[in-house]
Amino acid sequence: MANVQVDVLPGPFLQLGEAPHWDGESQSLYYVCILSSTLHRYDWKENKTYSAKIEGSTYASFVIPVKGRKGEFVVGSGTRLLLVSWDGCSETATIVKVLTDLGEEEADHRFNDGKVDGQGRLYAGTMLAEDSRNHFEMDDGKLYRFDAGRGQMVPLKSKVHISNGLTWSARTGKFYYIDSFAFDIKEYTVDAEGNLGGETVLIKLKDDEAATEFIADGMTSDADGNLYVAVFAGSKIIKINPETAKVVQEIPLPVAQVTSVAFGGPNLDVLFVTTAAKELSVPQEPPAGAVFKITGLDSRGAPMNEIALP
Repeated sequence: MANVQVDVLPGPFLQLGEAPHWDGESQSLYYVCILSSTLHRYDWKENKTYSAKIEGSTYASFVIPVKGRKGEFVVGSGTRLLLVSWDGCSETATIVKVLTDLGEEEADHRFNDGKVDGQGRLYAGTMLAEDSRNHFEMDDGKLYRFDAGRGQMVPLKSKVHISNGLTWSARTGKFYYIDSFAFDIKEYTVDAEGNLGGETVLIKLKDDEAATEFIADGMTSDADGNLYVAVFAGSKIIKINPETAKVVQEIPLPVAQVTSVAFGGPNLDVLFVTTAAKELSVPQEPPAGAVFKITGLDSRGAPMNEIALP
């Protein structure tokens, strides 16, 4: 840990920063502020961050570039999956079309974390929205896979509290998933169609009787297949070996609400971290809500995947 360095990127302090996605072609980190429905792009070469409001959108939960279509992104927004156009510099982004909508029966929910696998398939989950019932108590959320050909969300898992981090490990070939208030990380096999099977608990993150401050949020993996988990209200990132199911490293951060992580940079050896400044029991002061870059980890990520649309 002696060589590990944590720096704040230039850019706004966000109420709920989330969903970092490194785009190798543009050498940019894309991310969102969920509650303000804004897109953000950190330009590595310029060392500058650009921000845009999505017109006609209330939430922006994740932003993923569309394969082969420069300036187009898929964004989770409330119950809708949107195709959005943004040049990466303007202060507004435009909804091109609604790809799908979960419908009235899910009206009090919103999309949360989403990620694309190596076949270009989007996996994304839901939770009760902030303006609905007590979303910290209800397990009404689901995990879906987007069937782009039919324009439909295929349910994979139900009775989810807060659908959160998801990643695939090159070491085990398995899919890993976080429901924050299940207080564990689950492991799955994935078949050729992208369906999940063989659910097992990889690791429990707290004893049943312990306090609930240890909340797993976003997650990524490195090229060796280790898992990196953002710990919301925990001021740290934990690194997990999925073969031994052990925490092998903890990376402290100077903020409480760590929301998600992604490898990027020219050599994919920088770990980017989004955070939140939304008020819990006490107001959160800067650098809460900043995006951090962590260097010196002696680990590299794999290129992130773009979504394939017909």
